[in-house]
Amino acid sequence: MEPRIENNEAYTERAIGTINRLASEKSPYLLQHATNPVDWFPWGDEAFEKARKEDKPIFLSIGYSTCHWCHVMEHESFEDDQVAALLNKSFVSIKVDREERPDIDHIYMTVCQLLTGSGGWPLTIIMTPDKEPFFAATYIPKTAHFSRPGMLSLIPAVADAWKNKRAQLLESSSKIVKALEDLSKVSSSDEPGEKALHLGFSQLAERFDHDFGGFGKGMKFPTPHQLVFLLRYWNKTGQEGALEMAEKTLTAMRKGGIFDHVGFGFHRYSTDRHWLVPHFEKMLYDQALLLYAYTEAFQATKNPFYKKTALQIGEYVLRDMTSPEGGFYSAEDADSEGEEGKFYFFTASKIRDLLDKKTADLALLWFGVQSAGNFEDEASGRLTGQNILHEGLTLDSIASKTNLELPEIQALLENARKTLFEAREKRTRPLLDDKILTDWNGLMIGALAVAGRVLGEPEFLNAAKNGVQFIRENLTDGEGHLLHRYRDGEAGPKGYLDDYAFYVFGLIELFESTYDPEYLEEAIHLNDTMIDLFQDQTGGGFYLSARDAEKVLVRPKELYDGAIPSGNSVAFHNLARLSRITGNPAINDMAVSTARSFHRDALTQPSSHSFFLSALDFALGPSVEIVIAGDPDSDDTRALLKALDEDYSPNRVVVVRSEKNIKKLVSLAPYTASQVMLDRKATAYVCVRQSCSFPTTDLKTMLGHVHTKLEQERGNR
Repeated sequence: MEPRIENNEAYTERAIGTINRLASEKSPYLLQHATNPVDWFPWGDEAFEKARKEDKPIFLSIGYSTCHWCHVMEHESFEDDQVAALLNKSFVSIKVDREERPDIDHIYMTVCQLLTGSGGWPLTIIMTPDKEPFFAATYIPKTAHFSRPGMLSLIPAVADAWKNKRAQLLESSSKIVKALEDLSKVSSSDEPGEKALHLGFSQLAERFDHDFGGFGKGMKFPTPHQLVFLLRYWNKTGQEGALEMAEKTLTAMRKGGIFDHVGFGFHRYSTDRHWLVPHFEKMLYDQALLLYAYTEAFQATKNPFYKKTALQIGEYVLRDMTSPEGGFYSAEDADSEGEEGKFYFFTASKIRDLLDKKTADLALLWFGVQSAGNFEDEASGRLTGQNILHEGLTLDSIASKTNLELPEIQALLENARKTLFEAREKRTRPLLDDKILTDWNGLMIGALAVAGRVLGEPEFLNAAKNGVQFIRENLTDGEGHLLHRYRDGEAGPKGYLDDYAFYVFGLIELFESTYDPEYLEEAIHLNDTMIDLFQDQTGGGFYLSARDAEKVLVRPKELYDGAIPSGNSVAFHNLARLSRITGNPAINDMAVSTARSFHRDALTQPSSHSFFLSALDFALGPSVEIVIAGDPDSDDTRALLKALDEDYSPNRVVVVRSEKNIKKLVSLAPYTASQVMLDRKATAYVCVRQSCSFPTTDLKTMLGHVHTKLEQERGNR
């Protein structure tokens, strides 16, 4: 098997005779550009001081290691001596890894969206030495194409404008900075209510693709937090349309080419309406959020298809995305050997070479393989003979075509998959971005904890525990603060809002899966630290960067739930849950303050704040608090917990009070002191809005209390 590209030495394989300042960085993305003839600087004082001293504008390029078009722009322009000479003459050039510096990326991506109406990576910003932007674009080719400027014409034009039309540039940059400052001042005294939930559902329903699932008619992203919101909206309202949208999308994605049917895990997005042709990179956060969504879908519907998918995502993550020390890697590239998707393609002839005729015939049907292929050359539009594997026919259809029994078909297809996997592992693998990010690891810890509990997979729970231990040992400083990135034995910079919010999210889920109050204690401590470092005491909610962090242009505040939920959405969710778990009204007050910062956006574009809507659903209630008094290792306690795990009541918290944890648990959640076992049996206490049912030791009675309380509360509203 070919070695994975995951170390510093590997990034120098494309060396073209020069080494720049990026060679000493830890970011895989920056290291990819360390051999460019462009005189790159990392973000820092040295670059800006040079720009001021030499009176040059800044050429800022932002991307990430597995970004396909970042690779294209590098090859076309940044590896080109002519382009490099122009940049080195007229600019000070800075490279930034968006995953390492989300604060910088957020600010300048907002600039790009303000100026162009869209955004993406690679992100290109031209700005003054004082960091004030006056030009923004995404990918820029070397030479002009149609209406798109090229680097060879853009660089001299900007250099000339800097020399001869500077006043106009400075006026433009001042207006942009003012617009950024206005956007960062988000405040409201009003709280969003259920209207936001209904509007969110309506907006998603308007965009829903009834034929193929997902939202919109073109390029499609998984956005699993939208699907979780739909599941919870269905649970709250009984709106069958919400369940239909979630299920159709989850099913279509899993059957489509966006899912890796050989090695598992999901690719970044689909370039087509049918979920067939993916952008082939695999991101850790997608695996985490999709694992969470498919687990919840299984819990809600009991459909084993969703459970199987969740288990396969987990298998992929534990096999390919987990470090020996327990942290989770960031991503796998879309490209291998310079071609996007090459690692994943199969021809019909290759499959026939690898399998016996009977198995090959089945595999070709199952994976939708065509002799001419189903993947087109981007330039010519012609089929290449290569196939993106997907679910072509159902098992029932294959059975009717072959007269074989389903168990035999399933066994043969699984053997085929394993054979294809083993053959594929001998290929040159895509680059592995092996940096470990606290925020994305927090999401994965939470997803593995939930899946481990609901699906009964102790390996998932152990992986979540190991992830927490990795962060404790490698991504915290001496003052108990989080750090953002770990790679090659080094950690930094200081953590952002997302690091705290997402990691606390993971700790809460792990607490509710293991019932170990140490995880709750750590979650509370870091939540308090988050409030201290990031709270907007005027407008509510939280800033992206800490109060003592570098100020770039403005202190950004992100509310929008994109590919990843915003730190504010997750923080709100955490606050709402911690207030219920601990019974602390001060935490609930903070949740209310955070919700108010969303009021305007939640009523104008609620579907773009889907994770927030799920959190709002929890906060509005009704939600149920359940305390189980009993030994977590006893059969009767396990039976009660298993029944709760099998029941779909997402707006709840579950606490286990035992003799082993009582001292620490009561210190964190004082109300649990009086909730004791009856007749030496595991006993359930079920409460909704400070109204509690009589304690019970009976499983069915406990579930009856849960649903009766919830229905009574809904009826009273």
